Amino acid sequence: MTPHIVFLQGMPSPFFQRVGHCLVERGWRVTRINLCPGDWLFWHDQYSVAYRGSYTAWPDYIRAFFQREQVSDLMLLGEQRYYHREAVAVAQELGIRVTVTDFGYLRPDWITLERDGMSGASHFPKDPQEIHALAQQAVVLDWGARFTDNALQMAVGDLSYNFSNLLAWALGFPRYRRSDRRPPTIPYTIASGWRLLGNRLRQRRITQQVEEITGGSQPYYLFPIQLNFDFQIIAYSPFPQMEDALERVFVSFARHAPPESLLVVKEHPWDPALPNWERYVRRRARELGLAERIRYLRGGQLNQLIQKARGVVLVNSSTALRVLQLHRPLQVLGSAVFDIPGLSHQDGLDRFWTEGREPDPQLREDFFTALAATVQVRGVFFQEPGLSEAVIETCQRLATHSVGQLSVREEDQEDAQDA
Repeated sequence: MTPHIVFLQGMPSPFFQRVGHCLVERGWRVTRINLCPGDWLFWHDQYSVAYRGSYTAWPDYIRAFFQREQVSDLMLLGEQRYYHREAVAVAQELGIRVTVTDFGYLRPDWITLERDGMSGASHFPKDPQEIHALAQQAVVLDWGARFTDNALQMAVGDLSYNFSNLLAWALGFPRYRRSDRRPPTIPYTIASGWRLLGNRLRQRRITQQVEEITGGSQPYYLFPIQLNFDFQIIAYSPFPQMEDALERVFVSFARHAPPESLLVVKEHPWDPALPNWERYVRRRARELGLAERIRYLRGGQLNQLIQKARGVVLVNSSTALRVLQLHRPLQVLGSAVFDIPGLSHQDGLDRFWTEGREPDPQLREDFFTALAATVQVRGVFFQEPGLSEAVIETCQRLATHSVGQLSVREEDQEDAQDA
Protein backbone atom coordinates (compact mmCIF):
# COMPACT_ATOMS: atom_id res chain seq x y z
CA MET A 1 0.00 0.00 0.00
CA THR A 2 1.27 3.48 -0.86
CA PRO A 3 2.46 5.28 2.29
CA HIS A 4 0.45 8.39 3.17
CA ILE A 5 1.93 11.05 5.44
CA VAL A 6 0.01 13.89 7.10
CA PHE A 7 1.80 17.09 8.12
CA LEU A 8 0.38 19.30 10.86
CA GLN A 9 1.88 22.54 12.18
CA GLY A 10 5.58 23.12 11.55
CA MET A 11 8.21 25.83 11.65
CA PRO A 12 7.24 29.10 9.91
CA SER A 13 9.53 28.19 7.04
CA PRO A 14 9.42 26.17 3.79
CA PHE A 15 10.82 23.09 5.55
CA PHE A 16 7.67 20.97 5.86
CA GLN A 17 6.42 21.76 2.37
CA ARG A 18 9.76 20.85 0.80
CA VAL A 19 9.96 17.59 2.74
CA GLY A 20 6.44 16.79 1.58
CA HIS A 21 7.27 17.47 -2.07
CA CYS A 22 10.37 15.30 -1.75
CA LEU A 23 8.21 12.42 -0.54
CA VAL A 24 5.75 12.96 -3.40
CA GLU A 25 8.66 12.47 -5.79
CA ARG A 26 9.34 9.15 -4.03
CA GLY A 27 5.79 8.00 -4.68
CA TRP A 28 4.20 8.88 -1.32
CA ARG A 29 0.77 10.39 -0.79
CA VAL A 30 1.11 13.66 1.13
CA THR A 31 -1.48 15.80 2.94
CA ARG A 32 -0.97 18.99 4.87
CA ILE A 33 -3.85 19.90 7.21
CA ASN A 34 -3.93 23.66 7.76
CA LEU A 35 -5.48 24.73 11.05
CA CYS A 36 -5.04 28.50 10.79
CA PRO A 37 -3.95 31.30 8.41
CA GLY A 38 -0.34 30.95 9.58
CA ASP A 39 -0.29 27.33 8.44
CA TRP A 40 -1.78 28.31 5.08
CA LEU A 41 0.84 31.04 4.65
CA PHE A 42 3.66 28.52 4.57
CA TRP A 43 1.96 25.69 2.70
CA HIS A 44 -0.97 26.04 0.32
CA ASP A 45 -1.04 23.88 -2.79
CA GLN A 46 -2.81 20.80 -4.13
CA TYR A 47 -1.56 18.75 -1.16
CA SER A 48 -3.10 20.96 1.53
CA VAL A 49 -6.57 20.86 3.08
CA ALA A 50 -8.13 23.11 5.72
CA TYR A 51 -9.69 22.15 9.02
CA ARG A 52 -12.20 24.83 10.01
CA GLY A 53 -13.98 23.03 12.82
CA SER A 54 -13.76 23.55 16.56
CA TYR A 55 -11.01 22.32 18.83
CA THR A 56 -13.45 20.03 20.64
CA ALA A 57 -14.41 18.36 17.36
CA TRP A 58 -10.79 17.91 16.28
CA PRO A 59 -10.15 14.41 17.77
CA ASP A 60 -13.14 12.92 15.96
CA TYR A 61 -12.16 14.67 12.73
CA ILE A 62 -8.55 13.52 12.76
CA ARG A 63 -9.51 9.94 13.66
CA ALA A 64 -11.96 9.78 10.76
CA PHE A 65 -9.39 11.35 8.43
CA PHE A 66 -6.64 8.90 9.43
CA GLN A 67 -8.93 5.92 8.91
CA ARG A 68 -10.62 7.09 5.74
CA GLU A 69 -7.40 8.17 4.01
CA GLN A 70 -5.35 5.17 5.20
CA VAL A 71 -2.66 7.35 6.75
CA SER A 72 0.63 5.63 7.57
CA ASP A 73 2.68 8.54 8.95
CA LEU A 74 2.21 11.77 10.88
CA MET A 75 4.77 14.58 11.14
CA LEU A 76 4.55 17.68 13.33
CA LEU A 77 6.48 20.33 15.24
CA GLY A 78 6.48 19.23 18.87
CA GLU A 79 4.01 16.72 20.27
CA GLN A 80 2.61 18.88 23.10
CA ARG A 81 0.79 21.61 21.16
CA TYR A 82 -2.97 21.79 21.22
CA TYR A 83 -4.25 19.73 18.25
CA HIS A 84 -0.96 17.81 18.16
CA ARG A 85 -1.51 16.00 21.46
CA GLU A 86 -4.86 14.68 20.28
CA ALA A 87 -3.53 13.76 16.83
CA VAL A 88 -0.55 11.89 18.31
CA ALA A 89 -2.78 9.94 20.70
CA VAL A 90 -5.09 8.86 17.88
CA ALA A 91 -2.17 8.02 15.57
CA GLN A 92 -0.47 5.84 18.17
CA GLU A 93 -3.75 4.04 18.87
CA LEU A 94 -4.13 3.32 15.14
CA GLY A 95 -0.52 2.21 14.65
CA ILE A 96 0.49 5.27 12.61
CA ARG A 97 4.17 6.24 12.75
CA VAL A 98 4.65 9.64 14.45
CA THR A 99 7.66 11.82 13.68
CA VAL A 100 8.33 14.91 15.80
CA THR A 101 10.75 17.68 14.93
CA ASP A 102 12.07 20.90 16.47
CA PHE A 103 15.32 22.80 16.83
CA GLY A 104 18.21 20.45 17.50
CA TYR A 105 19.44 19.35 20.88
CA LEU A 106 22.83 20.00 19.35
CA ARG A 107 23.53 23.53 18.16
CA PRO A 108 23.86 25.47 15.97
CA ASP A 109 23.24 23.46 12.80
CA TRP A 110 21.17 20.42 13.74
CA ILE A 111 17.46 19.72 13.94
CA THR A 112 15.73 17.09 16.05
CA LEU A 113 13.88 14.23 14.36
CA GLU A 114 12.42 11.69 16.79
CA ARG A 115 9.81 8.98 16.86
CA ASP A 116 6.71 9.76 19.01
CA GLY A 117 8.11 12.60 21.11
CA MET A 118 11.07 14.60 22.36
CA SER A 119 12.74 15.52 25.63
CA GLY A 120 10.82 13.72 28.39
CA ALA A 121 9.04 11.60 25.79
CA SER A 122 12.21 10.67 23.90
CA HIS A 123 13.09 7.03 23.22
CA PHE A 124 16.81 7.82 23.42
CA PRO A 125 18.36 5.43 25.98
CA LYS A 126 19.22 6.46 29.54
CA ASP A 127 21.42 3.40 30.17
CA PRO A 128 25.12 4.33 29.78
CA GLN A 129 25.93 0.85 28.42
CA GLU A 130 23.37 1.24 25.65
CA ILE A 131 24.82 4.63 24.79
CA HIS A 132 28.35 3.22 24.62
CA ALA A 133 27.10 0.45 22.32
CA LEU A 134 25.34 2.91 19.99
CA ALA A 135 28.43 5.11 19.77
CA GLN A 136 30.61 2.13 18.84
CA GLN A 137 28.46 1.59 15.74
CA ALA A 138 27.86 5.23 14.81
CA VAL A 139 29.41 7.36 12.10
CA VAL A 140 32.48 9.31 13.23
CA LEU A 141 31.34 12.94 13.21
CA ASP A 142 32.86 16.24 12.21
CA TRP A 143 31.66 18.56 14.98
CA GLY A 144 32.64 21.77 13.21
CA ALA A 145 29.67 23.99 12.33
CA ARG A 146 28.71 23.52 8.67
CA PHE A 147 25.63 25.76 8.40
CA THR A 148 24.24 28.95 9.88
CA ASP A 149 20.59 29.87 10.20
CA ASN A 150 19.07 33.28 9.58
CA ALA A 151 17.72 35.01 12.70
CA LEU A 152 15.97 37.68 10.63
CA GLN A 153 14.12 35.12 8.49
CA MET A 154 13.18 33.28 11.68
CA ALA A 155 11.80 36.44 13.28
CA VAL A 156 9.92 37.50 10.14
CA GLY A 157 8.45 34.03 9.76
CA ASP A 158 7.35 33.94 13.39
CA LEU A 159 5.77 37.40 13.23
CA SER A 160 4.04 36.66 9.92
CA TYR A 161 2.63 33.42 11.27
CA ASN A 162 1.31 34.84 14.52
CA PHE A 163 0.00 38.16 13.22
CA SER A 164 -1.89 36.45 10.39
CA ASN A 165 -3.60 34.31 13.03
CA LEU A 166 -4.97 37.43 14.71
CA LEU A 167 -7.37 37.60 11.75
CA ALA A 168 -8.18 33.89 11.76
CA TRP A 169 -11.91 34.54 12.07
CA ALA A 170 -11.87 36.75 8.95
CA LEU A 171 -9.54 34.53 6.93
CA GLY A 172 -11.60 31.38 6.99
CA PHE A 173 -10.60 29.78 10.33
CA PRO A 174 -13.15 31.25 12.75
CA ARG A 175 -12.85 28.50 15.37
CA TYR A 176 -9.07 28.21 15.54
CA ARG A 177 -7.59 27.97 19.03
CA ARG A 178 -3.98 29.03 19.36
CA SER A 179 -1.89 25.87 19.67
CA ASP A 180 1.04 27.06 21.81
CA ARG A 181 1.10 28.63 25.27
CA ARG A 182 2.71 31.98 24.50
CA PRO A 183 1.04 35.20 25.73
CA PRO A 184 -1.27 37.00 23.24
CA THR A 185 0.63 38.10 20.14
CA ILE A 186 0.44 41.90 20.41
CA PRO A 187 1.49 42.32 24.07
CA TYR A 188 4.05 39.53 23.70
CA THR A 189 5.63 41.16 20.63
CA ILE A 190 5.74 44.61 22.22
CA ALA A 191 7.16 43.26 25.48
CA SER A 192 9.77 41.16 23.66
CA GLY A 193 10.92 44.09 21.54
CA TRP A 194 11.12 46.38 24.56
CA ARG A 195 13.11 43.83 26.55
CA LEU A 196 15.52 43.14 23.68
CA LEU A 197 16.09 46.88 23.23
CA GLY A 198 16.67 47.35 26.95
CA ASN A 199 19.17 44.50 27.03
CA ARG A 200 21.02 45.93 24.04
CA LEU A 201 21.27 49.33 25.70
CA ARG A 202 22.61 47.64 28.84
CA GLN A 203 25.11 45.48 26.99
CA ARG A 204 28.20 47.22 28.35
CA ARG A 205 26.95 46.95 31.92
CA ILE A 206 25.97 43.28 31.43
CA THR A 207 29.42 42.48 30.04
CA GLN A 208 31.00 44.19 33.05
CA GLN A 209 28.81 42.17 35.44
CA VAL A 210 29.85 38.92 33.75
CA GLU A 211 33.53 39.87 33.96
CA GLU A 212 33.17 40.66 37.66
CA ILE A 213 31.51 37.31 38.35
CA THR A 214 33.77 35.10 36.22
CA GLY A 215 36.94 36.95 37.18
CA GLY A 216 36.18 37.21 40.87
CA SER A 217 37.35 35.02 43.73
CA GLN A 218 33.88 33.85 44.84
CA PRO A 219 32.77 30.47 43.54
CA TYR A 220 29.37 30.52 41.84
CA TYR A 221 26.66 28.28 40.46
CA LEU A 222 24.64 29.13 37.36
CA PHE A 223 20.87 28.77 36.96
CA PRO A 224 19.52 29.72 33.48
CA ILE A 225 15.84 30.65 33.42
CA GLN A 226 13.64 29.05 30.75
CA LEU A 227 10.59 30.55 29.11
CA ASN A 228 7.55 30.26 31.35
CA PHE A 229 5.37 29.05 28.46
CA ASP A 230 7.86 26.56 27.05
CA PHE A 231 6.48 23.04 26.76
CA GLN A 232 9.71 21.88 28.40
CA ILE A 233 8.36 23.49 31.57
CA ILE A 234 4.67 22.82 31.02
CA ALA A 235 4.92 19.18 29.94
CA TYR A 236 8.31 17.88 31.03
CA SER A 237 8.98 19.35 34.45
CA PRO A 238 7.45 19.04 37.93
CA PHE A 239 6.99 22.83 38.03
CA PRO A 240 3.77 24.57 36.92
CA GLN A 241 5.86 27.67 36.14
CA MET A 242 9.40 28.98 36.49
CA GLU A 243 8.54 30.71 39.77
CA ASP A 244 8.23 27.28 41.39
CA ALA A 245 11.59 26.18 39.98
CA LEU A 246 13.26 29.36 41.21
CA GLU A 247 11.78 28.84 44.67
CA ARG A 248 13.05 25.26 44.80
CA VAL A 249 16.56 26.34 43.81
CA PHE A 250 16.69 29.36 46.13
CA VAL A 251 15.61 27.43 49.21
CA SER A 252 18.02 24.59 48.51
CA PHE A 253 20.87 27.01 47.80
CA ALA A 254 20.23 28.88 51.05
CA ARG A 255 20.26 25.69 53.11
CA HIS A 256 22.89 23.53 51.45
CA ALA A 257 25.30 25.51 49.22
CA PRO A 258 28.69 26.56 50.59
CA PRO A 259 28.15 29.88 52.43
CA GLU A 260 30.86 31.67 50.44
CA SER A 261 29.27 30.81 47.06
CA LEU A 262 27.06 32.85 44.74
CA LEU A 263 24.04 31.84 42.67
CA VAL A 264 23.93 33.51 39.25
CA VAL A 265 20.47 33.58 37.67
CA LYS A 266 20.59 34.25 33.93
CA GLU A 267 17.59 35.48 31.96
CA HIS A 268 16.58 33.64 28.78
CA PRO A 269 17.63 35.76 25.75
CA TRP A 270 14.06 35.72 24.36
CA ASP A 271 12.22 36.28 27.64
CA PRO A 272 9.66 39.13 27.29
CA ALA A 273 9.71 39.78 31.05
CA LEU A 274 6.08 38.68 31.37
CA PRO A 275 6.40 38.20 34.34
CA ASN A 276 9.46 40.26 35.22
CA TRP A 277 11.82 37.66 36.70
CA GLU A 278 14.44 40.27 37.57
CA ARG A 279 12.11 41.94 40.04
CA TYR A 280 10.93 38.61 41.42
CA VAL A 281 14.48 37.30 41.95
CA ARG A 282 15.66 40.45 43.70
CA ARG A 283 12.59 40.53 45.97
CA ARG A 284 12.75 36.84 46.84
CA ALA A 285 16.50 37.04 47.48
CA ARG A 286 15.92 39.80 50.05
CA GLU A 287 13.14 37.82 51.73
CA LEU A 288 15.37 34.75 52.05
CA GLY A 289 18.37 36.73 53.28
CA LEU A 290 20.26 36.01 50.06
CA ALA A 291 20.51 39.53 48.65
CA GLU A 292 24.32 39.41 48.80
CA ARG A 293 24.56 35.90 47.39
CA ILE A 294 22.27 35.99 44.33
CA ARG A 295 23.16 37.83 41.11
CA TYR A 296 20.71 38.40 38.26
CA LEU A 297 21.97 38.77 34.67
CA ARG A 298 19.86 40.01 31.77
CA GLY A 299 22.36 38.59 29.32
CA GLY A 300 25.96 37.61 29.02
CA GLN A 301 28.16 35.18 27.15
CA LEU A 302 26.87 31.76 28.17
CA ASN A 303 30.08 29.81 27.51
CA GLN A 304 32.07 32.20 29.66
CA LEU A 305 29.62 31.81 32.52
CA ILE A 306 29.52 28.02 32.26
CA GLN A 307 33.29 27.56 32.05
CA LYS A 308 33.96 29.24 35.38
CA ALA A 309 30.90 27.92 37.24
CA ARG A 310 31.25 25.39 40.04
CA GLY A 311 28.11 23.77 38.65
CA VAL A 312 24.99 24.46 36.58
CA VAL A 313 21.41 23.82 37.72
CA LEU A 314 18.60 23.86 35.16
CA VAL A 315 15.15 22.39 34.60
CA ASN A 316 15.68 20.82 31.19
CA SER A 317 17.13 23.55 28.98
CA SER A 318 19.31 22.58 26.00
CA THR A 319 21.95 24.71 27.72
CA ALA A 320 22.79 21.39 29.37
CA LEU A 321 24.50 20.28 26.16
CA ARG A 322 26.93 23.20 26.43
CA VAL A 323 27.47 22.37 30.10
CA LEU A 324 28.44 18.82 29.16
CA GLN A 325 30.63 19.98 26.28
CA LEU A 326 32.45 22.33 28.65
CA HIS A 327 32.78 19.53 31.21
CA ARG A 328 31.01 21.18 34.13
CA PRO A 329 28.86 19.51 36.83
CA LEU A 330 25.17 19.42 35.89
CA GLN A 331 21.93 19.13 37.90
CA VAL A 332 18.68 18.53 35.96
CA LEU A 333 15.38 19.24 37.73
CA GLY A 334 12.99 18.17 34.95
CA SER A 335 12.75 15.34 32.48
CA ALA A 336 15.34 15.49 29.70
CA VAL A 337 17.20 13.32 27.23
CA PHE A 338 20.55 14.26 28.84
CA ASP A 339 19.64 13.40 32.45
CA ILE A 340 21.76 10.26 32.51
CA PRO A 341 23.86 8.70 35.30
CA GLY A 342 27.45 9.66 34.65
CA LEU A 343 26.49 12.87 32.86
CA SER A 344 24.27 14.63 35.39
CA HIS A 345 24.10 14.52 39.19
CA GLN A 346 21.61 11.85 40.34
CA ASP A 347 21.51 12.35 44.13
CA GLY A 348 19.24 15.39 44.37
CA LEU A 349 19.65 19.15 44.31
CA ASP A 350 20.46 19.53 48.01
CA ARG A 351 23.57 17.38 47.66
CA PHE A 352 24.58 18.80 44.28
CA TRP A 353 25.97 22.02 45.76
CA THR A 354 28.77 20.13 47.49
CA GLU A 355 28.87 16.77 45.68
CA GLY A 356 28.33 17.62 42.01
CA ARG A 357 30.96 16.06 39.75
CA GLU A 358 32.13 16.63 36.20
CA PRO A 359 30.59 14.32 33.57
CA ASP A 360 32.36 11.11 32.67
CA PRO A 361 34.54 12.00 29.64
CA GLN A 362 33.99 8.79 27.65
CA LEU A 363 30.25 8.71 28.32
CA ARG A 364 30.00 12.36 27.34
CA GLU A 365 31.75 11.70 24.03
CA ASP A 366 29.65 8.63 23.32
CA PHE A 367 26.45 10.43 24.29
CA PHE A 368 26.98 13.16 21.71
CA THR A 369 27.96 10.65 19.03
CA ALA A 370 24.94 8.43 19.69
CA LEU A 371 22.56 11.38 19.94
CA ALA A 372 23.67 12.82 16.61
CA ALA A 373 23.55 9.43 14.92
CA THR A 374 19.98 8.64 15.97
CA VAL A 375 17.73 11.63 16.66
CA GLN A 376 19.55 14.57 15.06
CA VAL A 377 19.70 15.68 11.43
CA ARG A 378 22.35 18.06 10.14
CA GLY A 379 20.89 21.30 8.78
CA VAL A 380 18.70 24.28 9.67
CA PHE A 381 15.10 25.37 9.12
CA PHE A 382 15.44 28.77 7.49
CA GLN A 383 18.60 29.46 5.45
CA GLU A 384 20.36 27.77 2.56
CA PRO A 385 22.30 25.59 2.12
CA GLY A 386 21.45 24.12 5.54
CA LEU A 387 17.72 24.10 4.73
CA SER A 388 18.20 21.88 1.68
CA GLU A 389 20.52 19.60 3.62
CA ALA A 390 17.91 19.13 6.34
CA VAL A 391 15.14 18.53 3.78
CA ILE A 392 17.10 15.84 1.95
CA GLU A 393 18.13 13.96 5.09
CA THR A 394 14.67 14.20 6.66
CA CYS A 395 13.03 12.96 3.47
CA GLN A 396 15.46 10.05 3.34
CA ARG A 397 14.82 9.02 6.95
CA LEU A 398 11.06 9.20 6.50
CA ALA A 399 11.14 7.29 3.23
CA THR A 400 13.25 4.49 4.71
CA HIS A 401 11.37 4.44 8.04
CA SER A 402 14.65 5.09 9.85
CA VAL A 403 13.66 8.03 12.08
CA GLY A 404 15.38 7.59 15.45
CA GLN A 405 17.48 4.70 14.17
CA LEU A 406 21.23 4.48 14.04
CA SER A 407 23.37 5.74 11.18
CA VAL A 408 26.17 3.14 10.97
CA ARG A 409 29.83 3.87 10.43
CA GLU A 410 30.83 4.75 6.88
CA GLU A 411 33.34 1.90 6.75
CA ASP A 412 30.64 -0.54 7.86
CA GLN A 413 28.37 0.72 5.09
CA GLU A 414 31.16 0.15 2.55
CA ASP A 415 31.83 -3.37 3.90
CA ALA A 416 28.12 -4.21 3.61
CA GLN A 417 28.04 -2.97 0.03
CA ASP A 418 31.14 -5.01 -0.87
CA ALA A 419 29.61 -8.11 0.68
